[in-house]
Amino acid sequence: MKTHRKGGMSVWTRRVVGAAATVAGLAMSTQALAVTEIQWWHAMTGALNDKVNNFAERFNKSQSDYKVVPVFKGTYPETMTAAIAAFRAGNAPHIVQVFEVGTATMMAAKGAIVPVEKLMKDAGEKFDRGAYVPAVAGYYTSSKGEMLSFPFNSSTTVFYYNKDALAKAGVDKVPETWTEFAAAMAKIKASGASSCPFTSSWASWVHLESFSTWHNTLFATENNGFGGPKARLAITTPLHERHLNNLLNWAKNGLFVYPGRTSEGDAKFYSGECALFTGSASAYANIKRNAKFNFGIAKLPYYSDVAGAPQNTIIGGASLWVMSGKKAADYKGVAKFFSFLSSPEVQAEWHQSTGYLPVTIAAYELTRKTGFYDKNPGTDVAVQQMIVKTTDKSRGVRLGNMVQIRDIVHEELESMLAGKQDAKTALANMKRRGDEQLARFERTARE
Repeated sequence: MKTHRKGGMSVWTRRVVGAAATVAGLAMSTQALAVTEIQWWHAMTGALNDKVNNFAERFNKSQSDYKVVPVFKGTYPETMTAAIAAFRAGNAPHIVQVFEVGTATMMAAKGAIVPVEKLMKDAGEKFDRGAYVPAVAGYYTSSKGEMLSFPFNSSTTVFYYNKDALAKAGVDKVPETWTEFAAAMAKIKASGASSCPFTSSWASWVHLESFSTWHNTLFATENNGFGGPKARLAITTPLHERHLNNLLNWAKNGLFVYPGRTSEGDAKFYSGECALFTGSASAYANIKRNAKFNFGIAKLPYYSDVAGAPQNTIIGGASLWVMSGKKAADYKGVAKFFSFLSSPEVQAEWHQSTGYLPVTIAAYELTRKTGFYDKNPGTDVAVQQMIVKTTDKSRGVRLGNMVQIRDIVHEELESMLAGKQDAKTALANMKRRGDEQLARFERTARE
């Protein structure tokens, strides 16, 4: 056999090398085609979006069978709406991040989701509901005891305070009760330590929903909606009226500043404008980055004469839901990704960098052992408020049409603060209008 040389390589050798390259290319293409793509729709922005992308990238590099593709879909409501619409059109993502107030809606979407507990067990992945913080696991668990979604970015309500402003005002003890809190606000105002003694983000969540569970008091009947779709609001009580009256009087006296319905209060605190602040534990990262003063984190104030208080606060944030209609192989990939996300190391990293709760006990213990809480005092408050055993009244608030109910609460609260109605009337209006939303959801759930 003759071989012709060109450029130092025979024709035969070139053919062999070319054939080998073709085979290698085909093998690589086949391998690429074998990778199962997992679509993950989420609502994380900024640094949180970067963290989500980082987790997906690390999981993808850890194995070669699956590729998780994170896709930002807008705000929480926009993301949930897009996922439901995509499901109806037959092209839903594998995973969708849904905020906690959308939980009842997702549960009622018959046939749309695969319970995470079933997913993990079917895929042969290790899963222990008892490994999660009770108040977190309980919120996403059905009445039959099955965990429905995967806790991801869970937060709760806490109390932040400006240490420098308290010192200037001569307040030497961090307020624990609302009585002490009121006294501290008065001293801050009188001393000129701050023109805005107190502000709060997420008023409905902090001052009605979480306020209720913190005082072991129902926000709604049917165990706050966990007992079924017949729930109705239970907020026209002397305790709720007392607290709203206090907020109204504090506002009239320049002690409380209402900033808006969502997270507007965060900036009012870390800018130094307001000295005391109640909001989400997840505000920690922005406060630490932006505050030019010494600050602390404490448990929420409570009314000391209320039996059972303080009990526990409830979760905010969101969880990951698995949409139905996918192949079994796809679900194996989703389950492996959830195993990756739930590892103590990943959960501890997420908690420490964002202020969100470590959703497992192991992640909390790992964070504690590293000395993170000692170096960052107060960052364990959110966990301490939720790690206790919950009651039927404090497990959480899981109601249908909760997004609309929150809007109603804020509208009536704003009307009260504007002097157009008193606390009793505001609560009555919240209940009347909120119950209409609940009745509408009940009808939908029966269909």
